[in-house]
Amino acid sequence: MDAARDDDAGAGPAPAKRSRRPRGPALSRDRIVAEALALVDARGLDAFSFRTLAARLGVQAMSLYNYFPSKAHLFEAMVDACLAEFMARPDTGTWQDRMRAEALALRDLALRHPGFLLYLAIFRMNSRAGLAFLERLMGVVAATGLPEEAQARYFRAVSYYVSGACIDETLGYANGPSSVAPVPEAEARRDFPRIMAAGRWWAEGQRRATFELGLDAFIAAIEADLAALRR
Repeated sequence: MDAARDDDAGAGPAPAKRSRRPRGPALSRDRIVAEALALVDARGLDAFSFRTLAARLGVQAMSLYNYFPSKAHLFEAMVDACLAEFMARPDTGTWQDRMRAEALALRDLALRHPGFLLYLAIFRMNSRAGLAFLERLMGVVAATGLPEEAQARYFRAVSYYVSGACIDETLGYANGPSSVAPVPEAEARRDFPRIMAAGRWWAEGQRRATFELGLDAFIAAIEADLAALRR
């Protein structure tokens, strides 16, 4: 009995069990892409790094390379995810209805992903997903029945308009750098009355109406060209 007690005493305390860190959702390509988009949209492209993304995911940065060998591969997957959001929508109706719907859907996409928009806007779209996206948009212009050259020019012109409007709304004028000595509002109203009076129509709640005004102008121009061709 005494010997047994001595043996127990000499053995020392039992080793503490190592606590396991609670596991989060399993890592996957889709989860990485979704979290990367959330990071960029919240903090901008300049804030992105594999290390920052890994911290948000609760993993080591090197584990991300098992899914994406480079930042370019990950960003292309992010482009594909954005395009998939757009392509999941139906594409029906008259060409006028489709042009409005596609342009408004692109604006909605830009507002959902403001931090990633600039990368998305200048991505060359030479992947299969990118070309399928462009082909769908070109199909809307082709449905007008315009000659091929006019289709190509209107496609480009409307693309310029939509891209520029979306970049301005999410990243541009309202969010841009300011003068170090801005003109006081009362002084501006006195000396620059026209531009100050117009400002009420540029407020955030007015932007969709302005965007649709531009779309209507393009549609009216196409309709006028079609009417001229029928004469």
